[in-house]
Amino acid sequence: MSHTQMIFVNLPVKDLDASKAFWSKLGYSFNAQFTDENCASMVISDTIVAMLLAEARYKDFTHKEIADATTTSEVLLCLSAPSRAAVDELVDGALAAGATEPRPAQDHGVMYGRAFDDLDGHTWEIMWMDPAVVQA
Repeated sequence: MSHTQMIFVNLPVKDLDASKAFWSKLGYSFNAQFTDENCASMVISDTIVAMLLAEARYKDFTHKEIADATTTSEVLLCLSAPSRAAVDELVDGALAAGATEPRPAQDHGVMYGRAFDDLDGHTWEIMWMDPAVVQA
């Protein structure tokens, strides 16, 4: 490929303002150019953006029913972290901001991860892998 691909993860949310406040507490920012009263463009990295869409706006893109992520698994989103401490910091911050922790931490020595369910039940896994293992 001759260009850098980006990923735009589109997620339905029940309360856009609450979702924006939640993610802001975790240190994420929003691209104002693509944020309005119906959606928020949350910048995760230079190549990853989560589009938080009010359910009514989300329905403009699909004919399917919107899954209730608090009772049905729709997707598992996994973000890498630079250290074990960074995993704990992000998940602990999410819990303090109103998230829930669906399972205990998983420690495999060379890989460490925790997860949280955001305000709408979307599961976010945060993991660290030993750089020596990744480069092997």
